[in-house]
Amino acid sequence: MTLDEKLGTMIIAGVEGTSATEKTKTMIQSQHVGGVIFYKNNVNTPEGLVTYVNQIKKWNQQNPTPLFVSIDEEGGKVSRLPGIKKIPTARSIGDTGDLTYAQNIGEFLGNASKLMGMNVDYAPVLDINSNPNNPVIGNRSYGTTSEIVSNMGREVMKGIQSTGTISVVKHFPGHGDTSVDSHLDLPIVHKSLQQLQSFEWKPFEDAIQQGTDAVMIAHILFPKIDKTYPASLSSTIITDQLRKKIGYNGVVITDDLTMGAITKNYGIGNAATQAVKAGSDILLVAHGYENISDVIRSLKEGITNGSLTEKRIDESVLRILMLKEKYKLNDKPISTPDLNELNQDIREELAKHP
Repeated sequence: MTLDEKLGTMIIAGVEGTSATEKTKTMIQSQHVGGVIFYKNNVNTPEGLVTYVNQIKKWNQQNPTPLFVSIDEEGGKVSRLPGIKKIPTARSIGDTGDLTYAQNIGEFLGNASKLMGMNVDYAPVLDINSNPNNPVIGNRSYGTTSEIVSNMGREVMKGIQSTGTISVVKHFPGHGDTSVDSHLDLPIVHKSLQQLQSFEWKPFEDAIQQGTDAVMIAHILFPKIDKTYPASLSSTIITDQLRKKIGYNGVVITDDLTMGAITKNYGIGNAATQAVKAGSDILLVAHGYENISDVIRSLKEGITNGSLTEKRIDESVLRILMLKEKYKLNDKPISTPDLNELNQDIREELAKHP
């Protein structure tokens, strides 16, 4: 792989509109992005989404690796896929205490994603909802204790994985005790390392022991651990704690680098370089085609000035390639799905916990 291809492989990028454009084509064919993320505004109908996916897969066939095609499909209010019977909130799933139910919900999330061409789902949320004033997590969490979140999140993760869909657990080291939405600005949490280890980290450690595919890192500043950088840019948190202390060797992905927590405080180019230096493998750049150019330019400058090495890049690329190979990803086109059977299965399962 060329350096350009390696750097592109480390980016999952957002797309615009409900159909592929020349800008999308350039991003895939010239910038070699390793994956895309779809949001609600990219999705109209199952037919439209499948057409979009098939087009970008076709454009990607000249690249050395198949695309990650990803979506946030958690259930509850974070539901993007069209035509799917609404899946309950994580909190309502957690309140049942039914582990089989949780795993079945995970299977529904994975199958819904797979039927419409997605191979990555940013779920489950493993944040513990310990702060009632939290503006961003709330009922996206399975509960208020580490035990409930660990048990239910683990089963949802396994359910997603069982369908051949990659599960990304989030948001390490824990977004449950914040009072600021990181989409808008940088949350600051004054917890010690010991406090995080004894509470927030428990669900993530459990998921890692159970074979999680990927871990998303939050844009939260923990000044008692790293005074300078939020978790997503912190080598102390990603390399020293997540990788060395907890022993996680899989793929690490940043939360969206176009969120206010980053753009207002660090700048996307500098943040991208720092995230890689800190130990992230994939940079999520969910909005703005121009941001892809800024990220690639910054990474190249980092290699030129010696703050980044190609050896460091190769470490991330290898993890990414191994994950794509594990799930046998490919760029073959898919057919428009019949969702009736899936929706009937969801209805029958939900009826068990009305």
